[in-house]
Amino acid sequence: MDSRDQIHISVRTLVEFILRGGSIDNRRKVSPENAMQEGSRIHRMIQRKMGAEYQAEVPLKLVVAYDEFDILIDGRADGIISEQNGQVTVDEIKGIYKDLAYLKEPYEVHLSQAKCYAYIYAKDHNCNEIRVRMTYCNIDTEEIKYFHFCYTYEALSHWFKRIMDEYRKWAEFERDWKNARRESIRRLAFPFPYRKGQKELASQVYRTIYHGKRLFIEAPTGAGKTLSTVFPAVKAVGEGLADKLFYLTAKTITGTVASEAFSILRKAGLSYKTVSITAKEKVCFMEETECNPLACVYADGHYDRINDAIFDLLTSEDEYSRETICKYAEKHKVCPFEMCLDLTLFADAVICDYNYVFDPNVYLRRFFSEGVRGDYLFLVDEAHNLVERGREMYSAVLYKEQFLEMKRKVKGISSILEKAIDACNSKMLKLKRECGEFCVFESIESFASALARAAAKMDKWLEEDENSAVHREVFEFYMEIRHFLSIYECLDSNYVIYGEMTEEKTFKLKLFCVHPAANLRACTDKGKSTVFFSATLLPVRYYMNLLSGEETDYAVYAESSFDERNRGVFIGTDVSSRYTRRGPMEYYNIASYIHCITRVRRGNYMVFFPSHGFMRAVYEVYCEYFSEKQVDILMQETSMSERAREEFLGHFQSSAFSEHIDEDALRELIHMEIEVEEEKSLVGFCVMGGIFSEGIDLKNDSLIGAVVVGTGFPQVCHERELLKDYFDSHGLNGFDYAYCFPGMNKVLQSAGRVIRTAQDRGIVVLLDERFMENRYRRLFPREWNNICYISAESAALHVQEFWGV
Repeated sequence: MDSRDQIHISVRTLVEFILRGGSIDNRRKVSPENAMQEGSRIHRMIQRKMGAEYQAEVPLKLVVAYDEFDILIDGRADGIISEQNGQVTVDEIKGIYKDLAYLKEPYEVHLSQAKCYAYIYAKDHNCNEIRVRMTYCNIDTEEIKYFHFCYTYEALSHWFKRIMDEYRKWAEFERDWKNARRESIRRLAFPFPYRKGQKELASQVYRTIYHGKRLFIEAPTGAGKTLSTVFPAVKAVGEGLADKLFYLTAKTITGTVASEAFSILRKAGLSYKTVSITAKEKVCFMEETECNPLACVYADGHYDRINDAIFDLLTSEDEYSRETICKYAEKHKVCPFEMCLDLTLFADAVICDYNYVFDPNVYLRRFFSEGVRGDYLFLVDEAHNLVERGREMYSAVLYKEQFLEMKRKVKGISSILEKAIDACNSKMLKLKRECGEFCVFESIESFASALARAAAKMDKWLEEDENSAVHREVFEFYMEIRHFLSIYECLDSNYVIYGEMTEEKTFKLKLFCVHPAANLRACTDKGKSTVFFSATLLPVRYYMNLLSGEETDYAVYAESSFDERNRGVFIGTDVSSRYTRRGPMEYYNIASYIHCITRVRRGNYMVFFPSHGFMRAVYEVYCEYFSEKQVDILMQETSMSERAREEFLGHFQSSAFSEHIDEDALRELIHMEIEVEEEKSLVGFCVMGGIFSEGIDLKNDSLIGAVVVGTGFPQVCHERELLKDYFDSHGLNGFDYAYCFPGMNKVLQSAGRVIRTAQDRGIVVLLDERFMENRYRRLFPREWNNICYISAESAALHVQEFWGV
């Protein structure tokens, strides 16, 4: 690193952070913000229409020197217009949904961004005077509105100096903190003795970051995945290979485990600030989440107080958990959610849901604006979940009945809206008649055009009639339409458009993202390196294809540190979950298996089924024929509150933790003595892919057996068949991609609930004759070496041999 420290900030971040004012508004992200794809389209459209004197996408940067450090400000001007007479104009383009008739002046943050570019350009080119043109374009109508300004270099210089004077204390804080961080990382050692394969895994992660690549890790339980990825990533930050970590999770509990890992490293001497993003609804102080100053005292004047609140927290704490953020937000009377988002600018690691990086509606624009690649590392935990989450995020759906309902709501309130919505409904009706029960559409251009016109009318009405009784309902529907139109702009060969009649007899129109890799890769390309990891990333090529699609990505299978003699793996050869076999006799056979297996040794067992209906059928047979006083029976309900989930798990142990934290690390944090009532057993009936099949950590005697019934195949439906056909047409095995691989992932996740530490002993029993087939055995983890094939008659005997009873 240079002898002088340098703090880097983008023009956009600088003006958004310093030039605050007003109050939070629940439409703030609709009008001022560029839509991700459509805003880019507008930029390109306008730039192509400009003449030879127009230079598009001009990179600009400026170093502001202070006594002990420098601040590097950079960005990219949308356009620079250099006329023959020497006059220079900086063009700033913004694509917005707002009706331009209501735009009387530029948004302050937009104009300030352009003024920064103007100042930097004028300084570099010795311009005494420079112009700024704010170009606003309505995304729907492509109507353009200009605002023109002219500034002297002297005026811009004074203005820019005031901006930098306000930012200086933040830069000084960042300089001092990063120096402390760098020194702490230099001294940091791995906090525990490396277990088998863990050092090699950490080395692979570091090498991947060094080369700026993507890595896929299949790491069985006990490999210490969390610390093995976080530690080398932190070390890479210390070496200047990156500046900020994003630890991405699918579930809150997994984020908690990541926070615990950073806490362990802090105890080992690391200086590192982490922030955990909590959903707005969970962190809001108000009974009803309504982000406007009339309804929320924390929104009213939020921006007048937020910088003091953030500086107070930054200089007082290093871990910004939900509880800590709420404490300081209450102290300073600011919105805790907005405060949390602002803290991401200063945190060294951001722990958050996948949405904040990948979702086109939710992603953190302050980091991932299009065209910007940052010094970021992405650590994607439970990466097997990202396939379906990715499809969900990049798909969009509308129902015909939504238009009928909205038409009824606006009737008598706005005839213009009623007419626009009715036009969409008519187009939907036509599609419905063409479709029948199900069909794939080649084009829905006519409907999309009507939808865009309706969206423009709704935007105008929302601007004009903010006090209407149906304003909120219209706004929520408007946002759904916006998402649909945004995804429509992204349609390519990775999408299928289909319509179907649902079980509720409603007509659904969906833009279905069958292959999410391109969209996900575009997001990870905005960072330096990405590590995907999971205990069930099998087959790894399947996940590499769907999450990245790049053949040059790295992959590694981490070794298990557990003694395989502590795990008994059994396959029932005379039972099946096939639909053709389901009935009273097969339910009895499965219940009999469960009885024989669980009676050998008293303890806690979980039995996983492919569906609630199947589970309930076997549960009823089990209770009728095999119920014993020595056995307590639980069953997962279709929808369980958080309290009900905790009570369910409470029967197994006093606390449940996710698998991802290094066990030695958790032992440092949590000392639990668990007494198991060995004279009784507990059998929990659960659903594969549900809330108890992953993300919980039942150690020691908390769980000694997992019985998995069936191959976990998703139910046959139109979407699954579309996936099958798509991958068949691309030279892959469509059945594997649509059914086998997703199903086996659920099986392995369920089986992974047992054997959590090196001291644990337990059994995994797979009840379906299909598990004998090579199609399924090839997907078993490497460490499943000693598989025992059993029948209903021999099950008890073989399980007795394992337990030694």
